[in-house]
Amino acid sequence: MKRLNLLLLPALILAGCASHQEEAPPKPIVQVKVAKAELAEMKITVHAPAFLFAREQANIGARITAPIRKLLVRKGDRVAAGQLLAQLDNRDIIAQRDEANAAVSDAQANLQRVTSGTVPTEIERSRGQVVTTEAALNQAQKFYDRRKQLFDQGAIPQREVQLSETELAQAKSNHDVAKKSLDLLMNQSRGQDILMAKSKVEQAQARLSLLKTQLEFAEIRSSSAGTITEQFMFPGDMAKPDAPIFTVMDLSVAVARAQLPESEIAGVRVGSGCTFTPADGGGKSYNGRISVVNQAVDTMKRTVEAWCEIPNPNLTLRSGAFGEALITTGTAANSVTVPLAAVQFAEGSKKGIVMVDGGKGTASKKEVETGQVFEGKVQIKSGINAGDSVIVEGGYGLPDGAQIKMAEAKKQ
Repeated sequence: MKRLNLLLLPALILAGCASHQEEAPPKPIVQVKVAKAELAEMKITVHAPAFLFAREQANIGARITAPIRKLLVRKGDRVAAGQLLAQLDNRDIIAQRDEANAAVSDAQANLQRVTSGTVPTEIERSRGQVVTTEAALNQAQKFYDRRKQLFDQGAIPQREVQLSETELAQAKSNHDVAKKSLDLLMNQSRGQDILMAKSKVEQAQARLSLLKTQLEFAEIRSSSAGTITEQFMFPGDMAKPDAPIFTVMDLSVAVARAQLPESEIAGVRVGSGCTFTPADGGGKSYNGRISVVNQAVDTMKRTVEAWCEIPNPNLTLRSGAFGEALITTGTAANSVTVPLAAVQFAEGSKKGIVMVDGGKGTASKKEVETGQVFEGKVQIKSGINAGDSVIVEGGYGLPDGAQIKMAEAKKQ
């Protein structure tokens, strides 16, 4: 009997193993969260990368070449329009201005003298000079004649004659100059003298005005309100017209300059709504309006630049920040929409997969074609209908027909 039992034992073990292998393993049940596909008005938008710029920006430099004597602001300071930012060394200009003031006074005095009729006095003075030089010429002639006669008689040396010749020539020259001066005074009209005097006054005043302007240029002022974002020079540096000292940016209104695909620019208009989301802003977005749509296409990138102006009263946004611009170009009424988390997109396309509650505790895979993405929702053009329950959590990688159960709602 014992021998028989030992023979039957292996058979019973094999039969038990075969029976265990025939039992089907239980299917796992995945806990998911669902949401209803809804009909909603969907905003049509264009997305593009963008950089922030100030609405107004100016490089503030000198109009003259001079050393910087004093800086009154620093990088990061807020400044008002017309505020004094720096002072240049102006001592040489002050000296030239004082000289120009004296020249103006002299020219005005000359004009007063001409207009008051003092020219006849000068004519009489010139006549007296002619008479004086004529008398000196006659005297020099007599001396020369006398000495020439004595030289011919051998009474004096030739040196004495040569000295008389020199004195005679000088007397003749003085007499000729006096006569020409008298002729000029006699031939000049009083009107011409006044015009010349007025011209000299105007010339002196123009030079004085130029120097006063240069003194103003020695004071570097801000052309607009804003913030000092760059400082290129310091006291002692030589300021020049071709080199900026400061950069002033007005960031009270920031401008997101976006490069939009040429194929999507048709609906973008000045005045369209737009939103800028900084890449490092924690998902916070800022609303604005389109102010510029370029009429030229970048031939290399096939893009068109558009500017989104964003109010920035608290200066939260900074120049140079990178992010994404979203521009609203229209609306699509009665669009089927689902949460963005429900769609598993095929890379580089508008197509994807949505897992839906197929009933009887199973998931069903639906291929969909999407449209716009806006505020966390996706427009579904085909594949599912409004009212379908789509899986928004737990559906990634689920096979078609997988068993599911709904997650319990969190207690409030």
